[in-house]
Amino acid sequence: MRNWRYARQTAIAALRSTFRPLRYRDRAANRMRKDDRHGGNDMTDTGRIFKRCGCIDKTTRRRSGDHCPRLGESGHGSWYFACSTSDLLGRTARVRRGGFTSEQAARQARDELLEMSREESTGRNWTVTRWLRYWLSTRTRIRPTTKAHYTHDIERFLIPRIGALTLTELNARQLTAAFAEISNTTNRYGLPHTVCTLQHVHTTLRAALNAAVREGVIAANPATRVELPARERPHAEVWTEPRVAAWRATGEHPVVAVWTPEQLAEFLHAVRHDGLYAFWWLLALRGLRRGEAAGLRWTDVDLDNAQLAVTRQRTTAGYTIHEGPPKSATSRRIVALDMHTVRLLRQHQRHQQRHHVRRDNTGKPYLCSGYVFTRPDGAPFHPGYYTQRLRLLIDRTGLPPVRLQDLRHGAASLAHTAGADLKTIQDLLGHANIAVTAEIYTNVLPAAQRRTAEKIARLVLNASRRP
Repeated sequence: MRNWRYARQTAIAALRSTFRPLRYRDRAANRMRKDDRHGGNDMTDTGRIFKRCGCIDKTTRRRSGDHCPRLGESGHGSWYFACSTSDLLGRTARVRRGGFTSEQAARQARDELLEMSREESTGRNWTVTRWLRYWLSTRTRIRPTTKAHYTHDIERFLIPRIGALTLTELNARQLTAAFAEISNTTNRYGLPHTVCTLQHVHTTLRAALNAAVREGVIAANPATRVELPARERPHAEVWTEPRVAAWRATGEHPVVAVWTPEQLAEFLHAVRHDGLYAFWWLLALRGLRRGEAAGLRWTDVDLDNAQLAVTRQRTTAGYTIHEGPPKSATSRRIVALDMHTVRLLRQHQRHQQRHHVRRDNTGKPYLCSGYVFTRPDGAPFHPGYYTQRLRLLIDRTGLPPVRLQDLRHGAASLAHTAGADLKTIQDLLGHANIAVTAEIYTNVLPAAQRRTAEKIARLVLNASRRP
């Protein structure tokens, strides 16, 4: 019985292998006859030309396509071409275009497409969606946070509005309309998108299309001709008494604000028993970034020589933590420490060691991570925790609000008031350009302004007393 079944299956397989080529050959012949019937006989490796229409078949209720009996009539239906081209990656892509009024127009369009280079063909066939995602996949030397911002701009703003267009179809008018639409929508807080958001999205799009220009996919970047509202860079404002009074009355506060030395001293005194007291002190007086302080290890701290080295940072992309080199080459720097800061770090180190001994005595695990600022179990904090913790501590003190980044602004202002020149402050903060230090971070505190005003007035008054 088993032998009979095996012989039967073998015979069926032999018959199928015999008639399969005939079946495929018959299909090819039928397709050739169909093309000849509709006037298209270019069924070669360069593609084919055929005619279709949009008539609905009464029996199947579907489009007749190339089966319509009226295709032989003049003016009925339109002409199409289908061919294969190679894109920028060397991959074969099947292209089909239609809507041509004559067979000659379809053939001419096909020939023009086949004569194009791979780069030109990519610009004609690739959509903006495909290019943006391809460009993003090639960005291997950017930081994870930057890639996360690019991904958000592409998926959230660009693809829903211009993703269906091909690269060669994209122009400045379409982009202007897309950015106008973005400005009329709201963010997750229900507020209109800011100029800063528009500028970020525009920067992402311009970078992606610049890459397309360099690859020869498009001739020019249409994003460079889009005009957006000017972005005003906010300057740090000091929490003077009138501003504090206005904030208590209305709840409104500046985008970037720094404490006076008295307010900073009040905050540090109020949080002197907090486990992260050394963290707040270090950011407020030495101007470290959040990621730099979060990634600081004891191996980078030299308390004997009163200095620390910024060699890495712990940042976030969404909620995911990424640890790597600092923001830029100039961010890798040596930061000098005063004796009081050295004493605070030694005290913090002893406190951390006591946590280690206490957990060992109670049989609880302790992670020797080597970070300066850790949880009681030795593991490093999530960088977002510092932002939330600072907000909670400020609410408890009743002081006017500042952000974690504002402590860095305040450190620059304090250094400027103490007499440090811009070059010293630039080295302290790790800026690549001294203009950034001068324009953004050094907002002179009121006491220094008053001293300067007194000196100017005294200069004029002394000159007026001379004979």
